[in-house]
Amino acid sequence: MPLPMPPAARSGLSRRTLLAGGMAAALGAALLAPGAAVAQSDWPAKPVRIVVSFPPGGTSDIVARLVGQHLTEKFGQQFLVDNRPGAGGTVAADLVRKEAPDGYTLILANNAPFTIAPTQFKKIPYDPVKDFTHIAYIGASAPGLMVQPSLGVKDMAGLVALSKTEKLTYGSSGVGSISHILGEAIKKKTGLQMTHVPYKGSAPAIQDFKAGVLKAYYDLLAQNVPMLKAGEAVALGVAAPQRISQAPDVPTFREQGIDIVLENWLGVSGPAGMAPDLTKKIQDAVADALALPAVKEKLFAWGVETRPMTTAEYGAFVADQIEVWRPLIIEAGAQEK
Repeated sequence: MPLPMPPAARSGLSRRTLLAGGMAAALGAALLAPGAAVAQSDWPAKPVRIVVSFPPGGTSDIVARLVGQHLTEKFGQQFLVDNRPGAGGTVAADLVRKEAPDGYTLILANNAPFTIAPTQFKKIPYDPVKDFTHIAYIGASAPGLMVQPSLGVKDMAGLVALSKTEKLTYGSSGVGSISHILGEAIKKKTGLQMTHVPYKGSAPAIQDFKAGVLKAYYDLLAQNVPMLKAGEAVALGVAAPQRISQAPDVPTFREQGIDIVLENWLGVSGPAGMAPDLTKKIQDAVADALALPAVKEKLFAWGVETRPMTTAEYGAFVADQIEVWRPLIIEAGAQEK
């Protein structure tokens, strides 16, 4: 028969047991607390949202859906696109910034909210570098200028001359977008006289162009090749360092004496504080998707040139692009008054 435990011993054991239990509970609560940068080995255990800063139909949207489709197939969980246009992409970026860094809310990052907005607006509700985990670079594409065939112009010199005798408008995918910055920069460099008409994405601008409301619009050139081939639009130039293979007959702006090169980059980012192993899992998954022949073929058709970039390189790239774009935005007079 075992000897009874002395009351003092029982009391000490009880305190130790309670203390250990309390510490375990506290540790568990800390690990499960919203915002905690913990490992997510079971990610994704539920649907993942990919926020897009433009309406459906634009390049950011179709690339997000393409990559999301293959991540869905890879992980067996839905990757759903959530379009949140407005305020030069800052609406979407601020939404993502506020979410938990658990990998269930991502953003299809692009120039507008991350490298243009910091200079274009007097104040934005986030830091484009510190408030985000920039995970995976996708690629970049070049915008061009499309005009109505009825204008009868074939190059930039012809358009500049025409703008001095006719009232012309050009559409962009929104204030502070790459198409807006490009349009204003070209006006500054050439004396082109055109009134800017901002839209919430390129798709509605193209609709108005087809309806004859707009005389011209700036958009990613490769995305508009079908319209060019159908004779529904004429491309006068592209802001690429050299002619793009999807439209080899379209000269660059540089070839026409307009020294400007602007590219629209795309990537996948999330809220700040994401765990390194979760970040790597997402980065690897995106890289795998980009390596698929079907994905590469579609990205090529859309004019998106991919190149390998580590998560660290992508983060540094975003920070660097802010400084690259700053003088262009200022020169274009596109800063908020």
